Amino acid sequence: MDVFNKCEVNLGPLGKYAEGSEGYFMFPKLEGEISNYMMFEGKKRLVWSLNNYLGLANHPEVRKADADAAAEWGMAYPMGARMMSGQTKYHEQLERELAEFVGRESSYLLNYGYQGMVSIINSMVDRKDVIVYDSEAHACIIDGMRLHFGKRFVYPHNNITNLEKELERATKITDKTGGGILVITEGVYGMSGDLGKLDEIVALKKKFEFRLFIDDAHGFGTMGATGAGTDEHFGLQDEVDLYFGTFAKSMAGIGGFVAGKKEVIKFLQYNMRSQIFAKSLPMPMVIGALKRLELLRSKPELKDNLWTIVNALQNGLKENGLNIGATNSPVTPVMLNGGVEEATQITFDLRENYDIFCSIVAYPVIPKGIILLRLIPTAIHTLEDVEYTVKTFAEVKRKLENHEYKNEFKTKTIG
Repeated sequence: MDVFNKCEVNLGPLGKYAEGSEGYFMFPKLEGEISNYMMFEGKKRLVWSLNNYLGLANHPEVRKADADAAAEWGMAYPMGARMMSGQTKYHEQLERELAEFVGRESSYLLNYGYQGMVSIINSMVDRKDVIVYDSEAHACIIDGMRLHFGKRFVYPHNNITNLEKELERATKITDKTGGGILVITEGVYGMSGDLGKLDEIVALKKKFEFRLFIDDAHGFGTMGATGAGTDEHFGLQDEVDLYFGTFAKSMAGIGGFVAGKKEVIKFLQYNMRSQIFAKSLPMPMVIGALKRLELLRSKPELKDNLWTIVNALQNGLKENGLNIGATNSPVTPVMLNGGVEEATQITFDLRENYDIFCSIVAYPVIPKGIILLRLIPTAIHTLEDVEYTVKTFAEVKRKLENHEYKNEFKTKTIG
């Protein structure tokens, strides 16, 4: 049988909706300057879908740093992987500043956050070791664990009682193999917006021997007194053994980093295949990240502005009877009851009749019967944007409860 046959027969659980949905519900094209308002299908829309938390994507100092670096260095320099010919003093400077900012001894740059997470997990554990992870772990964590030849145990999301049971199972195995235990959680969960229970996980170190690794993609820059992350929020920077952050969210860039004890980061430098065998992060991205980090540290008003919008949006939604779950981060999910058909109709209604563009998630990404509208507030949104959005979502909730998003509601065709 030809391995390509399945490509024609079955595009997968999401791909089956490609015909009729591509370009609108999937792979939509937002155009114009990155802002709270952008163009979609020729019309200006209020956008709540960009992980531009601090508004740095089009900050004038960032734009200038990016442009100047591109003009001076081009996109090719440095050529080669870091270990061979891609090392520069600016890469090293960025690593030192990132480590200092997140309260670690050392850090190492990653070309991409997703790729980096996969490679960190692959490097840190061998067949003697056991991974214990949260059931809502990001896809990059799942893919990293697929490379692990040893045991791995999952515990229900933020269920610390069950985590303790899995640690007991893991300890019995490592007592025999001589390996170790790596617990992986997220700082901020990107769909639900709730936090990993770092304080309760750390407390289990009194009973079990393990290392704690957190993916803080959504927490870096948004959480903690200085924006240093979710572990700063909990006051646990000394207890989180390995910290992962990305530039794709608060820093509005590309790349990421891992930070921890000096000897651990040195080990990763010499063992992470995704960095050893990949071209170094281009200079404009490194120089641009240095500028972004400088602004993150020197302009606390950026994070303050973000949280002003977050609090106004989340409080307004709750006051209007909308379910935003257990979020205590900027990620703002609005959960409604309905299926894929109603999800597409709500999306169409929001975009075409209310000029609001937000991400919408339904089965099979989340359980059947649930529709999740994910709003990402940023420092460049306004209180007027919030007021309009809250009123609109209250109206959408009313329509859904009155069964107005049934077959008679016309939308773009899907699948």
